[in-house]
Amino acid sequence: MRSMLSLGPGGPETLVLTRQSMSQPGPGQVLLRVRAAGVNFPDTLIIRDLYQVKPPRPFAPGGEVSGEIAAIGEDVSGFVVGDRVLALTGHGGYSTHVIAEATRTVRIPDQMPFDEAACFLFTYETSHHALKDRAQLRQGETLLVLGAAGGVGAAAVELGKAAGARVIAAVSSPEKAEFCRDLGADEIIIYPREMNRDAQKQFSDQIKSLTGGEGVDVVYDAVGGDYAEPALRALAWKGRFLVVGFPAGIPRIPLNLTLLKGCQIMGVFWGAAVRREPEGHAENVAELFSLYAGGRIKPRICARYPLERAGKALALLQDRKVLGKVVLTVD
Repeated sequence: MRSMLSLGPGGPETLVLTRQSMSQPGPGQVLLRVRAAGVNFPDTLIIRDLYQVKPPRPFAPGGEVSGEIAAIGEDVSGFVVGDRVLALTGHGGYSTHVIAEATRTVRIPDQMPFDEAACFLFTYETSHHALKDRAQLRQGETLLVLGAAGGVGAAAVELGKAAGARVIAAVSSPEKAEFCRDLGADEIIIYPREMNRDAQKQFSDQIKSLTGGEGVDVVYDAVGGDYAEPALRALAWKGRFLVVGFPAGIPRIPLNLTLLKGCQIMGVFWGAAVRREPEGHAENVAELFSLYAGGRIKPRICARYPLERAGKALALLQDRKVLGKVVLTVD
């Protein structure tokens, strides 16, 4: 088997294509022949030792894959060799083959291509868990999505519309704005790449002006940094602020704002929710497949790269140049 390995902490350019011996699945595991691997922001962190999980080296990044079951370990039921599946692997997905826990492997619909399957659960279930389980977004509410053109942001826009919310997409360029209009966003805000105090106030005022001064009910923050505080200031009374990611840095929030607005700041750690709440995870997966079958959601893939160009794919994501999703295709 071939893998793009991280041999030491570093950026995308440090990944090395390496041949390895094939592993066999143990009890409760399956071996997958990988056909596609999703490229996600945590992959840029895990190779730098900046993620919550630090696998022993050498390891391949890649927490989300699709492919066919090549072998089945003991105590596994419900699968046969050849089944088309997607799997959450944590890491190891940038490979031609990977071992996955059977409990984190899901059979995919016949009409779902491998590239869409490989970038389905991580983004859509993160956003579904955030909007449904954490914020309990309701029909008629207003949702603000920061970083709306990225993978999880685009999923949040689609799922917000599917839930009957009014969606405001906040992005950093006209190109990303047009992408979000195509997703169905009701309103667009283009914010500057450098957010000083004046720009923060202007950003907050823009949000409030789109809600008649009332503020938004839910903020989905997949950006962090200096963008978080002005979005929090634009929350409505008893609003909910979802903490999803920090590509712009970890923000410092004045907590007096939570008192003044009676609002909640909610962490969204989907990976932990999958482990701790497997029944809720299974329910959410079924709901997402139903939305996909009904044409309500569909992964937007902006670029596909072969396995050996995984570094290029990660660099594109790291530089915040992605509209939707990037996928590795594995021959």
